[in-house]
Amino acid sequence: MTTGPFSASFAEARAAFVEAATAAGASLSSHAHPETGPDGGALTTDCAWIGPADAAKVLVLVSGTHGVEGFCGSGAQVDWLRRREFTHLAPDSAVLLVHAINPYGFAWKRRVTHENVDLNRNFVDFSRPLPENPGYVQLASAVTPEDWSEETQIACRRVLLDFARTHGFEALAQAMSGGQYTHPDGLFFGGSGPTWSRTTLETIFADHLSQATDVGIVDFHTGLGPEGYAEPIIAAPPGTPEYERAMHWHGLAATSHAGGDSVSAQIAGDWLAAAPSLLPRARVTGVALEYGTVPSNRVLDALRADNWLHAYGDPLSPEGQAIKAQMLAAFYIDTDIWRGMVLGQSLTAVRQTMRGLARTDSP
Repeated sequence: MTTGPFSASFAEARAAFVEAATAAGASLSSHAHPETGPDGGALTTDCAWIGPADAAKVLVLVSGTHGVEGFCGSGAQVDWLRRREFTHLAPDSAVLLVHAINPYGFAWKRRVTHENVDLNRNFVDFSRPLPENPGYVQLASAVTPEDWSEETQIACRRVLLDFARTHGFEALAQAMSGGQYTHPDGLFFGGSGPTWSRTTLETIFADHLSQATDVGIVDFHTGLGPEGYAEPIIAAPPGTPEYERAMHWHGLAATSHAGGDSVSAQIAGDWLAAAPSLLPRARVTGVALEYGTVPSNRVLDALRADNWLHAYGDPLSPEGQAIKAQMLAAFYIDTDIWRGMVLGQSLTAVRQTMRGLARTDSP
């Protein structure tokens, strides 16, 4: 990776974020994670607040929901701070930057938390019946085999392709990535209870946003769609006030996975959809900014390899390091063109959110 706002490791990214936030005059707070990184270093989620403590309107920028995707989101946050974009906030507004809400996944180049949970499938009510995904149950043994030989990989890919030929590729994508709650060692597992990252995000929101009446959110993601293009994905379903506001703020390029027109599968348990319930006093308008990287089959191969590695292999072995390189390449394109597209589209989305908040006068 080249120099600039982007970093080559979690530790480097955290240092750059703290330095940029300190230079911006932000108030900083940290949440210590119970695990350590591959280098034995401490893991934290860091928060930076700029603006009045009692601000009614708050811009929220979150990186690292899906761990390894934090290499992109952290760079966007650091760049935003270094450009001093916060100086354009309205007098009654503030910004909360949440850096690496899933620091374990960031440091270990994993998409999941240390509990092997997809954080964007974890925000469900675990006291109620959990969403069912019979398609994943049917494919589970092919998705996450115990053996990772080339012969097994070929056989498993054949099972997945046969499913797609029978049910369609959209059905395969939904079965694979829609979320599942039956296989704790599998992909896109939603958990059996709230994760550390979920409870930490809930605490951050309670600590920083209880006074807010309007909250605009940008959550940074990578791995879906055409290379370099950032799709603004709305969690709210079409026809709702939140959806209409987000469409007005971000334009016709915005999509809704709940409405079925997004590059993302329809999912349950994503935190952006849960944000209004976490902030009952506030009017919440949010987008997930999804940057495309490589073709979806390469992303899926990387995820399956990483899942096998942490279940049956050694992440610190040469084989493990090769899989980690495969993971990073699936979620971060190490070129100046891709990074430039990240920063330009990030600035656009955040400025759109700032403008939307500034024009919001009454509930």
